[in-house]
Amino acid sequence: MKYIMKKNKMMLLAAACSILLLGSCGTSKNVQGSGSSSASHQKENATKGSVSRQSETLRKLAFVQKVSDNQVYTRNIVGNMSFTLQAGDKDITVPGKLSMRKDEIIRIQLFIPILGTEVGRLEFTPDHVLIIDRLHKEYIKADYTQVDFLKKQGISFYSLQALFWNQLLLPGERTVKESDLKKFDARLDVAGDAVPVSFRNGNMTYAWTANRTTGRITAADVVYKSAQNGTSNLHVSYGNFKSVGVKMFPASLNLAMTTTATRKKQEAKISLQLNQVKTDSKWSTQTEISSKYKQISPTDVLSKILSM
Repeated sequence: MKYIMKKNKMMLLAAACSILLLGSCGTSKNVQGSGSSSASHQKENATKGSVSRQSETLRKLAFVQKVSDNQVYTRNIVGNMSFTLQAGDKDITVPGKLSMRKDEIIRIQLFIPILGTEVGRLEFTPDHVLIIDRLHKEYIKADYTQVDFLKKQGISFYSLQALFWNQLLLPGERTVKESDLKKFDARLDVAGDAVPVSFRNGNMTYAWTANRTTGRITAADVVYKSAQNGTSNLHVSYGNFKSVGVKMFPASLNLAMTTTATRKKQEAKISLQLNQVKTDSKWSTQTEISSKYKQISPTDVLSKILSM
């Protein structure tokens, strides 16, 4: 009898130990399962975050592509215009003409009202800047490294061309290639229809405002800041878009410039209001300078423009 009771106790003890052992194994499995689940969630969240960032990058790239695709296909833009200059106590409006040939020239001609006689001409080519003052029989012809405020800001013909042609630009590059589009940032998170697009390069900041739906550029800003050479701001606003083939081109360009990169602070506002936008190619890019005209120093180009 005692043997049987002792045997039963041992069986109960063994059963109890087995239950405790099973419970302990179950607990261990639950703890391990919980840790594995937590690690899995962390990995899943990291994957989702990576996918979200990739998606945002692709959305930005697609929008910058849309902006770039708005550029017109034509090589020539020509139009009579009303030209207004405001600087200091000067506020003048005269008839003029804008003639541009892609990668060759940007030409602005100013005329005497009613008579139609040319009084001034401003030209930008890949090689030089030319300013002709027919009233004073003077001219400036210089390359971009000789013009102080252009040299200090690293502005080239192709930078100016992009601004006049309502396009994105990259300093030092003739064009913005498709492979360059990833260099631009687009703030798609801002509210409203205006999306900021930007690119930074050293002391220079380039910024554009583009319509969210069409990708059309409505404004451009070029800002240069240097402790040594001062600060310059160029703001260009575009409007009154006209059809040029299957694309649109702004018949209204308004430029506002402030600079301390010259010896003294200078401010100017220029408005070009084109009566029409044509693609005429029957005109020469060559300009003859009379031998009677005096060539003057290129160091004060802005003052010469303002004195015309």
